[in-house]
Amino acid sequence: MRTLLLSFMLLAGAGLFAQTSVSGMVTDANGEPVPGANIVVVGTSVGTTADFDGNFTLETTQAPPFQIRVTSIGYSEAMADVTANGQTLNITLQEAQTFLDEVVISASRTPERVFESPVSVERFGLKQIAKTPAPSFYDGLQNLKGVDINTNSLTFQSVNTRGFATFANTRFLQLVDGMDNTAPGLNFVLGNLVGMSELEVQSVEILPGASSALYGAGAFNGILFMTSKNPFDYQGISAYFKTGITSQEAAGDNEYYDFGIRAAHAFSDKLAVKANFSFLQGEDWHANSVVDLANPGADRTNPNYNGLNVYGDEVSTLLNFDAAAGLPSGTVGSARVSRTGYDEGDLLNYNAQSVKTDFSVHYRPWGNDFEIIYNGRVGRGNTIYQGANRYAIRDFILQQHRVEIRNDNFFIRAYETSENAGNSYDTRFAAININRRWKSDVDWFTDYARTFIGARLGVGTGVQLDEATAHAVARQAADQGRYLPGTPQFENALRAVSQDGNFETGAKFIDNTKFRHVNGNYNFSHLTSEVADIQVGGSFREYILNSSGTIFTDTDGPISYNEYGAYIQAQRKFWDERIKATVSARYDKNEFFDGFWSPRASLLATLGPEKNHNLRVSVQQGFRNPTTQDLFIGLNAGAAILVGSAPDNLDRDVRQFDLSTSGQAITGNERATVVGRAAYENAFSLSSVQAGAPTAALTDLVKPEEITAYEAGYRGKIGSVSLDISGYYNRYKNFIANTLVLVPLYGDTGTPGAAIGTAEGPDQLALAALQNGDVEVYQNYTNSPVDVTSWGVNAGVDIRLPGGFDLGANYAYIEQDFDETANPDFRTQFNAPNHKVKASFGHTELFKNFGFNVNYRWSDEYLWQNTFADGIIDSYSVLDAQVNYNVPSIKSVFKAGGSNILGDEYFSAVGTGAVGSIFYVSWTVNP
Repeated sequence: MRTLLLSFMLLAGAGLFAQTSVSGMVTDANGEPVPGANIVVVGTSVGTTADFDGNFTLETTQAPPFQIRVTSIGYSEAMADVTANGQTLNITLQEAQTFLDEVVISASRTPERVFESPVSVERFGLKQIAKTPAPSFYDGLQNLKGVDINTNSLTFQSVNTRGFATFANTRFLQLVDGMDNTAPGLNFVLGNLVGMSELEVQSVEILPGASSALYGAGAFNGILFMTSKNPFDYQGISAYFKTGITSQEAAGDNEYYDFGIRAAHAFSDKLAVKANFSFLQGEDWHANSVVDLANPGADRTNPNYNGLNVYGDEVSTLLNFDAAAGLPSGTVGSARVSRTGYDEGDLLNYNAQSVKTDFSVHYRPWGNDFEIIYNGRVGRGNTIYQGANRYAIRDFILQQHRVEIRNDNFFIRAYETSENAGNSYDTRFAAININRRWKSDVDWFTDYARTFIGARLGVGTGVQLDEATAHAVARQAADQGRYLPGTPQFENALRAVSQDGNFETGAKFIDNTKFRHVNGNYNFSHLTSEVADIQVGGSFREYILNSSGTIFTDTDGPISYNEYGAYIQAQRKFWDERIKATVSARYDKNEFFDGFWSPRASLLATLGPEKNHNLRVSVQQGFRNPTTQDLFIGLNAGAAILVGSAPDNLDRDVRQFDLSTSGQAITGNERATVVGRAAYENAFSLSSVQAGAPTAALTDLVKPEEITAYEAGYRGKIGSVSLDISGYYNRYKNFIANTLVLVPLYGDTGTPGAAIGTAEGPDQLALAALQNGDVEVYQNYTNSPVDVTSWGVNAGVDIRLPGGFDLGANYAYIEQDFDETANPDFRTQFNAPNHKVKASFGHTELFKNFGFNVNYRWSDEYLWQNTFADGIIDSYSVLDAQVNYNVPSIKSVFKAGGSNILGDEYFSAVGTGAVGSIFYVSWTVNP
C-alpha cells in the first residue's frame, strides 16, 4: 500500500515541476480536426490526447529541444520539433497508406504502430469497415490474414486463429471495451450476436497467437479486441439502414435487413453520454441433410437410420426377434432399430435476429484525461448453435455492466457478464420427447417387433414378407398415431417440450450463469522511462453457475468458484530506437489447480536507413484453464452423456436407465443407476470395442492446458509495397479435449489394458452388457498423454498501384502433428484447412465520391471433428464485392454489395446449413 500511495504522489507531483508547455492543433489533409490523436514526447511515455476539435496541451518536465510523435488510428504518424516553452504547433496527419502505419494497442497494452508491434497483429479500422463488401464489419474479419471464421448460422460466426476450433471456441478470447464477451454458461462467444453495433466500432484488433502473459487464461490461441468510440471524440447522431435478400437453395430468397442508430453528445469538457441501438433480422441458413453418417449410402428405409439433420432417430435398440417370439436362433434374426425422427425444419423456425443496445456515461471531473465511465450493454438474439446437438437459441440475452476509472496511465475496471438462455431448447431432445409423448419407447419397439415377426412368418395373411418389406410394415404399424409436423398435436407437443427443462420429458435448457471480473493496469512509464517502460496489472474473476441442472450438475443450487492473476511487463528501446526488447510475466491461480507462470520475451529490430524494415522474434508460454463445462457439465446430449471432471462433479451426475428389455433378465433389476464417476473409472475404450477386444479405459481428470509458442516475422515497406510475413511453432502440453467411452450399465470393466479372460479383465456382466447393448456413450473431459504440435506461415502483401488502386493478397498455411496411434480415442478437433488464399482489389475514389472493393478467398478441404458429427469439408471459393457512393452534402454513403455473389454454396462444418449469398443495399449517415 505504501508503494502504491508513493506512486500516486509522484504522479500528482510531476505536474508541479513541469518545465515545458506545448499546445496546438491536429488536423487531417483536408484541414478537418483529428479528435483523440495521441501526442507523446519521443523516448518517453509522457503525452496527452487531442480533444474533439483537435486541440491539445502537453506539459512535460523535459526541457527543449525535443521531439513529439503524433499518431491516430487510420493515419500515418507525424513528428514535430519542440524548440521553446509555450510553443504552438499545427500538425497535419496524412491518411495511412498501408496497414503497417496504423496504431494498435493490444500487442503491448500501449499505443504503437503495427509496424513496431513485437508480435503478429491484425487490425480492422474505420477505413476497412467502410470499404468491406461483407454484410457486416464482423463478417469482414474473415478477409484478414491468418483469420478463420466458421459460419454456424446467419447471426453466429466463430472467429478463430491457428487451428483447434469449434463453434464453442474456448481457445479464443473476445473483448469489447476490455470486457470478456464470452457467454458465461456456454463458455464461448456467440460471434457478434450480442456484441457491438457497426456505428460504435472505432477499431478491431486481432492477436492471432498465445497472449496469456498479458491477458490470462482465456488468451490462449488468440484475442479479438473491439474498441468503441468515445463520446467526447465522436459526437452527433449516426445511422445506417441495410436491406436485401439472403439466397440459399434450401431456403430460397428471403428478406434481410439491418438497422442501427448511434447518438453521442458532450455536454461540456467534463460530461458526455452515448447510446446505441441496432436490429438485424433475416432467414437463417437451413440445414436439411438427410445423410446417414453411420451408414454411407443408406436411406430412410434402413431400420437403424440416423439422419444428420434428422432428430429423434438417435433412440435405438437391438431387437432380438427370435428371443421375443420364442423361436430358435436364426429363424427371424435380430436388428438394431431406431425410432422415426423429425427433420430439423419441423422442429424450429429459421428466424435469425439480433438486437443490441448500450448506454454509456463518461465523466471527467477535472476536464482532463482522468475519466469515470459507466457502460451497460444488453443484447438479445435468435440463432442456431451447433455443439453436441443443434440448439435453437431463442430470446437469448447477454448483459454486461461496467464501471471503469482511467487516465492515460492506468485503468481499474469492474464488470459483470450474465446470460439468460430465454426460450432456447435442444432440437434433438425436442424430437425425442415429442415421440415419447404420443408413444413410449417400450411400446413403440414392442409394436415394431410384434409386427415384424408377424410379417416375416406370414401370421394372419399366410404371406411371408421379405426382410426389407417387413421392416417397412413394422415401422408403419409402430408409427400409428405419430404426431405429424404442421398438425395441432405436433405444434402443441413441440411447444410443451420446448418449455420443459427436464430432458427426460422436455428440451429447454435453463441458464442464468454469470461471472464477475475486476482487472486493472498501471503504466509507470512516465516515471521510469529513462530505465524502461514498465506496467503492472492484475485481475480477479468469480464464476456463478446456475442452470437448474439442465447444463451443469447444479440441481441443488448454483456452483461458484474463482481465479486470479497478476502480471508485469518491461519494454525498452536501444540504439537510436532501432531495437525494442519486451519481457513480461504473469501468474494465474484457479482454485482447483496449481498456479501457473506465463512468461513472454520478444525482440524487434528496425533496419534500413529509413527504418522501414523490421525483424521480430518472440517466445512465450501460456495456459488455458478448463472451462466451466469441462469441470461441471452434466448433460445427456443424446449421442453422448457429457460429464465434467471436477473432482466433486463425478458423484453429482446420477442417472437412471431402463433395463426392462434386456438387462433385467441378467441383473434382476428394471433400472440401472450410473454415477458420472463410472465414465472415468469403469468404462470401455471405444477403439477397443470397435476392434473386437474390449478393454477398460481409465480417464484422468482434466487439468490446465499449456502452450509454448515461438514466432518470427518480418515487416517491411518498399515504396508503395508493404510486406508482413511470419512463421510460428506451437507445442501443446496437456492438450484439453474429449474422449468417448462406453459405460456398461452393469458389471466391472476391470483394469485398463487387461484382456478378456484374465483375472484383471472385464467380468461377465460387463461383457453381457456390451452384447445386449446395455451401454451408454459418455464424453469425458481430460488431457492428451502425448504432446500436440502445430506450425504455420502467414504472408501478406499490400500494394498501392498507380492510379490509387489498392491490391492485397495473403496466404496462410497451417499443420498439426499428433500421434493418433498412441491415443486412438483422442480427438484434437483441429478443424482448419492446410491452405488458405485471400485477395482484395479496390479503389476508395475511382472517380469523385465513387469507390469499390472486391474480396476473394479460397479454402482448402479439411477434416471437421466435433461432437455433433465428423466429416470432410470440401474446398470452396467465395467472391464478395461492393460499390459505394459518397454524398458529402448530406453526410451519407450509399453502398450496394453482396457476399458470395457467385452463389457457390459451401459448408464450414458438418451439420450446418450451407452458406448461400447475401445481396444488400445500405445507407449510412455520419456527422
